[in-house]
Formats: sequence, structure tokens, C-alpha cells
Amino acid sequence: MTSSNRTLLGFDFGTKSIGVAAGQEVTGTAAPLMALKAVDGIPDWQKVEALFAEWQPHLVVVGLPLNMDGTDQQVTHGARKFANRLNARFKVRVETCDERLTTADARARLFELGGFKKLDKQKVDSVAACLILESWMADNI
Repeated sequence: MTSSNRTLLGFDFGTKSIGVAAGQEVTGTAAPLMALKAVDGIPDWQKVEALFAEWQPHLVVVGLPLNMDGTDQQVTHGARKFANRLNARFKVRVETCDERLTTADARARLFELGGFKKLDKQKVDSVAACLILESWMADNI
């Protein structure tokens, strides 16, 4: 398979919720899937396994939450640990991507589509994952 026709999964890491999106390099676009509940950043690994079985990603992108000046914040370590666990469990290449402002952008995008009723937490997290994936593809393909 050529590198421009790969399926990707994107994750917006959070300690209580992890947004998920799927993307295709051939189109450079992504679609929000769901948000996984997490406890201290740890998801239900069976649900993650089901996502990997369904989408069979060639590459995974995990958003890296950074401060506006580019330095790490408390949750940055958790996102890196999550990325490492995905790599170890599923033997797939995992990249990280600066996710500064993606949650704000996701809220703005959802608000444009339907006002306040569209702004539930799960939708915001999955759209943020979508934006992370699209940002990574824009910079890397």
C-alpha cells in the first residue's frame, strides 16, 4: 500500500475523555468517531481494541497538549504515555501532534453547525481528534 493511501486514527487525549477520529491520507480528511470515557487517562482497552480491529490503522496520531509557549503541561506526560501504550499494545507507528487550540476550534466548528445544542463534551472531543488528525496530515503528507 502506498503511503498516501493509509488509514489513520487520531486521538484527543484527556484524563476523563479521549476523542477519536478516523482519517484517510488519500483525501487528507478525517471524520469524528466517538469519545472514550477514561479514568485518569486510562480508557477501556477493549473499546480501543475494537476500534483498531474495525479501522486497522496504518498510523495513529495522538494530540500533544502543550502550553501556548510550547512547554509541557501536566497532561502532556499522560498523552505521551497513552501514545506509548498504543504503540506497545497494537504494534503500530504512533506520532504526536501539537494540539494547541484544537478544543477551542472544535467548539467553534460545532457551534457554527448547530449552536449550543451541538456542544456536548463527547462531540467536542471527537471533533478535536478530527482537527488533530487533519493538522498532522496537512503537515506530513
